[in-house]
Amino acid sequence: MYTLIFLAVVSCALALLLTPIVRNLAQHAGLVDCPDQNRKIHTTPIARVGGVAIVLAALGSYCVLMCTPLSAGHFVYLGLPFAVRLLPALIIIFVTGLVDDIFQINPYVKLSGQILAAALVWSSGIRLVSIGGHALPMAVSFSVTLIWIVACANALNLIDGMDGLASGVALLAAITTILAALLHRNYELLFATVPLAGALLGFLRYNFNPASIFLGDCGSLTLGFLLGCYGVKWSEKSTTLLSMAAPVLALSVPLLDVVLAIGRRFLRNQPLFTADLSHIHHKLLSRGFSTRQVALILYASCGIAAIASVVLVCVPKQFHMAIILAVFCLALVSLRWLGYQEFGLAGKMAIDGSFQRLLNAQLTLKSFEQDLAKTASVQECWNILRVGCSQFGFTGLRLNVDGTIRETGHTKGWCVRIELPTFGYINLVRGMDVVGPGELSSSFADCVSRILVSKLEELRESEVQTTGKFIPVSSYPVRGEQKIVRSGEGD
Repeated sequence: MYTLIFLAVVSCALALLLTPIVRNLAQHAGLVDCPDQNRKIHTTPIARVGGVAIVLAALGSYCVLMCTPLSAGHFVYLGLPFAVRLLPALIIIFVTGLVDDIFQINPYVKLSGQILAAALVWSSGIRLVSIGGHALPMAVSFSVTLIWIVACANALNLIDGMDGLASGVALLAAITTILAALLHRNYELLFATVPLAGALLGFLRYNFNPASIFLGDCGSLTLGFLLGCYGVKWSEKSTTLLSMAAPVLALSVPLLDVVLAIGRRFLRNQPLFTADLSHIHHKLLSRGFSTRQVALILYASCGIAAIASVVLVCVPKQFHMAIILAVFCLALVSLRWLGYQEFGLAGKMAIDGSFQRLLNAQLTLKSFEQDLAKTASVQECWNILRVGCSQFGFTGLRLNVDGTIRETGHTKGWCVRIELPTFGYINLVRGMDVVGPGELSSSFADCVSRILVSKLEELRESEVQTTGKFIPVSSYPVRGEQKIVRSGEGD
């Protein structure tokens, strides 16, 4: 035990010593995060490569331990193989983050570096090989392991949006992992996690509000990556179907934030890597909490999740689902309070049938496009157009082609006019008192504009070639020369 305490104390002391040095060097080199009064609300430029100090402190503690003749050295050598296997992948993920801190690389390049590091972890034997005692096929093991590790790396990276948040959350997750490793007597996991926890504790002295140094991507990506690897190692000692439940709970807050980010960007049809102001910490800030209060609230949330994850390790299997459901319900209540409207509206649409109606409208629009493309005459276009208008909530329709006007329905209401260049127009009318069905009405009008206009031009040219009759390209005929055909005539 004293060996573990030695590792923690040394790594913490090294972090306290190295962090100011790294901060000053970063400021001198211009590696700082400048405020923009938008997402970056700090007031002065702050060094952004704090991950360098954390990694150096954690690795340095091993070096100091190896130079110290401790009687528990055989336990150290039991634990070191896991840390050594992680080292090559750790270098890749750390360098990826550091290069991004310096040069701002493309998000997909950064993601490629994460995938490469995660693949290297899997190839070293640190992998999810079974669930509940059931062996996973190699391809499934590879995919699940990569997704988990990359998700954890990005979870810490996304939550690193304010002073002390990511480092504090990582510290709580590391402490939780240490407790689980002690309960399982997992020495490999213990000796890998303890130096990281000590380094984070020392670094937090400079990173908590008001921060004088930030983690940077080299710090947040590395922390999330390591915690993901520790979660895989944690799950090896469990034989239940919920073997990954405890590690997931330990990282539940950052993982929930990344799931919400992906979900809301998908629902809003926004690019996945676009930054926004809708992360959990931004929501809390918008409710009037200070930066320090938000950090403490999220620390408390992580603490609750950490307690639940440790309890999962201790209690009988029959209580596992109840604990997970309790945490899940608490998360739902919290999200409702935070006010994520995207998910509330999506849920409401699924319940009241709006989603099904929109899907049906999209299918109807696709069918309309296909039917319109097959028409061989203006009259056929008119027949299909009439049916389409009624399906998409339009109550009136007028089609003018070379002075011949076809119309049906009401003419009062708001109108969408589509010009047929040089030979006519289309009026789509919707009554002011009409409530539905109007899903995708604008998409229908756009479809008519794109497809019907070109189709009518094609039909007119075909008619000239077939009959030899010349159709003048001119302005619309005067009213006295127009022939009006009401719906039903000539059908």
